[in-house]
Amino acid sequence: MPFEEFDNLPINWPDHEDIAMKLYERFGDEFGESQIYRIRFTDLLQWILEIDTFEGTKEDSNEGHLEQIQAKWVYEWRDNNK
Repeated sequence: MPFEEFDNLPINWPDHEDIAMKLYERFGDEFGESQIYRIRFTDLLQWILEIDTFEGTKEDSNEGHLEQIQAKWVYEWRDNNK
């Protein structure tokens, strides 16, 4: 399967790293490391639900998923800002 096809695979709440990568693709360096951790969960939830390939629901979200996504987003930001 070509790499580009992976971008179109459905993602859901347990796919923290994939969600974080999509958020980094969308926002790039608009948010720095400390800013990512200060994003309100209500905003983060909305942005996740707006991801084209995201198939999860608002009702299935929880604080643990959102915290993990923030942490993975920070790792993605760090990887791209070495």
